[in-house]
Amino acid sequence: MPGLFYDGVTYDTIICNGRWFDGTGAPSAVANIGIRNGHIAAITEDDLDPTGCSDVVDAAGKWVLPGMLDIHTHYDVEVLDGPALTESLRHGVTTVMLGSCSLSTVHVGGTDAGDIFGRVEAIPRDHVIDAVERNKTWTNCEEYIAALEARPLGPNVAAFIGHSDMRAATMGLDRATRKDVRPTRTEQAQMERWLADALKAGFVGMSSQQLLFDKLDGDVCRSRTLPSTYAKPRELRRLKSLLRRTGRVLQSGPDIQNPLNLVSQLVQSLGLIRNPLKTSLLSAADVKSNPYSIHALGPAARLVNRLGGNFRWQHLPVPFEVYADGIDLVVFEEFGAGAAALHLRDEVERNDLMRDEAYRRRFRKEYESKLGIRVWQRDFFDAEIVACPDTSIVGKSFGQVGKERGGGHPVDAFLDLVLEHGRALRWRTTISNHRPEVLKKLARDAGIQMGFSDAGAHLRNMAFYNMGLRLLRHVRDAERAGQPFMTVEQAVHRLTGDLADWYRLDAGHLRVGDRADLVIVDPARLDDSLDAYAEEAVEQYGGLSRMVNRNDDTVSAVYVGGRAVFVGGRPTDLVGKQRTGRFLRAAHKAPAISAQEGELASVS
Repeated sequence: MPGLFYDGVTYDTIICNGRWFDGTGAPSAVANIGIRNGHIAAITEDDLDPTGCSDVVDAAGKWVLPGMLDIHTHYDVEVLDGPALTESLRHGVTTVMLGSCSLSTVHVGGTDAGDIFGRVEAIPRDHVIDAVERNKTWTNCEEYIAALEARPLGPNVAAFIGHSDMRAATMGLDRATRKDVRPTRTEQAQMERWLADALKAGFVGMSSQQLLFDKLDGDVCRSRTLPSTYAKPRELRRLKSLLRRTGRVLQSGPDIQNPLNLVSQLVQSLGLIRNPLKTSLLSAADVKSNPYSIHALGPAARLVNRLGGNFRWQHLPVPFEVYADGIDLVVFEEFGAGAAALHLRDEVERNDLMRDEAYRRRFRKEYESKLGIRVWQRDFFDAEIVACPDTSIVGKSFGQVGKERGGGHPVDAFLDLVLEHGRALRWRTTISNHRPEVLKKLARDAGIQMGFSDAGAHLRNMAFYNMGLRLLRHVRDAERAGQPFMTVEQAVHRLTGDLADWYRLDAGHLRVGDRADLVIVDPARLDDSLDAYAEEAVEQYGGLSRMVNRNDDTVSAVYVGGRAVFVGGRPTDLVGKQRTGRFLRAAHKAPAISAQEGELASVS
């Protein structure tokens, strides 16, 4: 029988009788965990001596796992004024990655940041400009890290340096988004120096983007694609060579309209006579618009990796359900008629366009076209109205409304309702990841990473802050049904240690000596509450209401660096007042933060 374990240590926290997962995929076990000075000091079947310990947690019947990693966020703006990042913390995410999709705020000024982030990520442009201009004290990556750590960070933060960030800051946003302009030798050398400085400072790598329906906001460059999409092969090759030499990561998004670009993104990971390029590509998704493409992605990654590459797809392990207010949704950017409407900021001009019969003919033609690769299935019969001043149409699809109003085309039904109700018309559709059996296969695939939450962006369109919990529920439910597709240990590994090890971050594990970043989950509450959405005002965005997840009974407690940040679904007094997280430098051991250090980053 287990006895009392005493080694003369006084613990800051003791977690008793929980089912402990170490993040490696090894078998779990019921254990008692002792935390001291921000680290795991003991893991044992024996009872730990609680003398002098002010925080003893009974985790009987619950799971104790490493804090989860979110490898694809757009918190770059929010972290400046809301560094607690509570929407991720509350769901057991203790490490977030900034700088995705070629976007970061290390080098660009406020106006350019507003133009780059505003429309692409659906973050209010004026608030982006204000946040960057008011907070920016840094001129390089080390100063940027220091600025983040001077704030009361909630979770740990790691980062990519954004290619569009560097390109716009070097060349100016106008020149950086012209097809006939290439960087001068001096400008190319500047980008290479900045990337080298970022890698030396511990950034995990560089993010780029070749996807052509991400459009700029603002006036000067409005509706041009992101700066990184204008980069020619020589520019990209020289930047990638720095990543190859240092073993760091390229995160990229291919031009899905150009199959050769997708193939080149896969092939570039190969080493052959040089170092392989660690590549994380957006994204593996079971899209409704092309249900067969997903079957090629896993084999492609496995082939590249067998040939010596180091390639991963990013994947959202839950149904990709999106909401929209009127026509404001990024998927409309992928075809001409949709992009033409979103180009117009003035509501009167936009409404005039949507009334125009020539425009409607164009919209109908592009809606019905089956040619080319697309993200959105473009099916208004598969789009449900969830809120509208005309309550008689709530719960119906635009296609149904069209039929009921005289058999009109679903495009005309949609445009008529947008003209009538504007942003008060709220609707939803599921774009991808709708087949549970396919999600099971993707979850097991070693060439696929669990990520792509887009946390901090598309605030009115989607909420995947709890995607890790939803994967755990999927695994648990299959196990209960006698049809397991992976073990809970493997699922925890996919959400924690697997990601941390590949990105070379000191996170994702729960062993003696590791920093005590952990989450306590009640498996009995991995239930339907995980699917629900709620609304929460974002103070730093002028009170804008964003979609969030609220399943507070599922996560019993969250610790960052051994300090409790969420208990019983509520933030502790530390959150937003003292720093508990830190900037995680790639390939570096990250010590825990002392209470004194946390207080240095406190807010009054």
